[in-house]
Amino acid sequence: MKIYRLYRKQFLPISMEEAWAFFSNPANLAEITPPHMGFIIRSGADKAMYAGQLITYTVKPFPGVPLTWVTEITQVNEPHFFIDNQVFGPYSLWHHQHFFKAVEGGVEMEDIVHYKIPLGILGRIAHALFVKRQLKQIFDYRVKVLDERFPK
Repeated sequence: MKIYRLYRKQFLPISMEEAWAFFSNPANLAEITPPHMGFIIRSGADKAMYAGQLITYTVKPFPGVPLTWVTEITQVNEPHFFIDNQVFGPYSLWHHQHFFKAVEGGVEMEDIVHYKIPLGILGRIAHALFVKRQLKQIFDYRVKVLDERFPK
C-alpha cells in the first residue's frame, strides 16, 4: 500500500503565541475548511489541546455523504508543534504534523501529512482521480483563508 505525502509551508505575519492560540484550538478548523465539506465538531474540542485528546468530526467529502472522523492529538510541544493521527475515518493512515517557527516578521507554518488510501488498487485509482486533487484544494483553501485572516 502506497503512503502519500502532502506538504505546505506558509508565512503568517503573527506572533508564535497568536499562531499557537489559533491553530491549537480545534474549533478554528471549521473556519479553515471549505464550507462544502460540511465540517462539524461533534466532541472533544472543549479543552485546551493536550496529548491524548480525541476529537470527533463529521465531514462530507462528497455532497450528501457524511463521514465520521476521529483524530487523536498524539504529541504537543507548545508553541512549536503538534501532531494528530486519525483513529477512525476514511483513510488507512492519516498522520498530520503541524510545525510553527518564529521567523523575521512572523511565523513560518508547516503542514506535513502522510496518508494511505484503503482498497488497494481501487484506492490508488481514487487517489489519482479525485482524492489528491481534493486534498490539494482543501489545503489551498486554508492558505487563502489564512492570508485573508492574517494579512501581510
